Amino acid sequence: MTERPVDLSNFPSYQAPKRKVFSLRKFALMASVVAGLGAAVYGFGPSHGPVDVFTSSAHAQVNTEVRKVAQPVGFADIVERVKPSVISVKVAMGDKTAKDDSSADKDDSPFQPGSPMERFFRRFGGPDGLPPGLKGGPRGGGRGPVTGQGSGFFISPDGYAVTNNHVVDGADKVEVTTDDGKTYTAKVIGTDPRTDLALIKASGRTDFPFAKLSDSKPRIGDWVLAVGNPFGLGGTVTAGIVSASGRDIGSGPYDDFIQIDAPVNKGNSGGPAFDVSGEVMGVNTAIYSPSGGSVGIAFSIPASTVKSVIAQLKDKGTVSRGWIGVQIQPVTADIADSLGMKKAEGALVAEPQANGPAAKAGIESGDVITAVNGEPVKDAKELARTIGGLAPGNAVKLNVLHKGQDKVINLTLGQLPNTVEAKADLDKDKGKSSRGTDVPKLGMTVAPANSVAGAGKEGVVVTEVDPKSAAAERGFKEGDVILEVGGKTVASADDVRDAISAARSDNKNSVLMRVKSGGSSRFVAVPLAKG
Repeated sequence: MTERPVDLSNFPSYQAPKRKVFSLRKFALMASVVAGLGAAVYGFGPSHGPVDVFTSSAHAQVNTEVRKVAQPVGFADIVERVKPSVISVKVAMGDKTAKDDSSADKDDSPFQPGSPMERFFRRFGGPDGLPPGLKGGPRGGGRGPVTGQGSGFFISPDGYAVTNNHVVDGADKVEVTTDDGKTYTAKVIGTDPRTDLALIKASGRTDFPFAKLSDSKPRIGDWVLAVGNPFGLGGTVTAGIVSASGRDIGSGPYDDFIQIDAPVNKGNSGGPAFDVSGEVMGVNTAIYSPSGGSVGIAFSIPASTVKSVIAQLKDKGTVSRGWIGVQIQPVTADIADSLGMKKAEGALVAEPQANGPAAKAGIESGDVITAVNGEPVKDAKELARTIGGLAPGNAVKLNVLHKGQDKVINLTLGQLPNTVEAKADLDKDKGKSSRGTDVPKLGMTVAPANSVAGAGKEGVVVTEVDPKSAAAERGFKEGDVILEVGGKTVASADDVRDAISAARSDNKNSVLMRVKSGGSSRFVAVPLAKG
């Protein structure tokens, strides 16, 4: 059957193109092709909204220009702009052990003799079976100083660059290699182990290409590009999205990581994570990996933290943080219930440190800090980050829940000590004078602390714990000292029983106990059995 040309010249909005006539079959075929390409654009490119391929039904002609527009958008333009600012960082540590994440152990190096990577680079790369620029050290054997490699990026044209503290920690010599393959000597300006950031400065030029730290907070689902030096290969770009934020991975009191799924491997540490504007949203510092390689979960230090830390490192080589002098813990649902709080929010003060700013201002054990300078405190970690982000000497206003009453306390921040040591007051190996008195329904026995050698003079010491009891489930163990129950000091088993009875009379589901264990104090909410 012969197909008829389709005459669209009578359509009101249509202007017929010269010498271009399409059959219905050809139109349908091309429309389906464009629809498929349009889906690719929607799903895989960092576009800023849908691509309107057909502005009206009259514009149903699919020509070469439309096909070009419908191609999936890539990252090449962004990479071309930002990649020159990224550097490979190589450190030498003499006879010390390299602490970065790409220093080569025999078991971890992908360039072991006979390995696929070694065979590849022996054939196409260097004579040692290593990529160009990765000489010596990475196989874990051989002679000479221990070396390690990481990543970094310039933040100013005069050579200041950001990397991880664990990349350069203890380094005797630091060199950086730029994207064009040139190597420059660098020195460490300052480091901050608490956030794992370091500031270095390369010499030799005043026109280094540099990256800008982002002013905006990334959203979950935003595109991210990781650029760095995995396995010493250098100049490697991977892409993914921001998969989570505010992650606490247990590396320190100021954990607030961006989680990304762009592949990050050993050697990427210290490298930047770029957004689609070409600005640095974070510094890659850790990966979750049961095997040692990327499984699609990596963690970046947010740009806001980097700005604050790097500014201090550049100014004085160290970081000073605010300090109020309290030992804090999270407010759990059980603790909130025992304190009569509607929500499990804020930071519970387990113990104020003697002569610290908080103790001098009147903050006591059992108080809950709910806001700093009017900003609500979600949990203990957020309080630590908020106070740590303020400079020593600043005046702050704390909202505190004290014995069921809201109060405002003003204090001046001290400076966070470099190290905090805790000593155990209780020698568990010392003998006990008696088996103790049973506390019914809690599953433990207690005795006055002054009757047990080494337990001190305050509170009651736990002498035995039923392994199947509520006390055991909450972490009580032999030798713990209970100082308070339900906000009241205790010195005997009778005091404990009375405090528990009072909590039951108040229809509490749990009772809050302040416990000293191993030299530090904490609060524990113990559920109350009915009856």
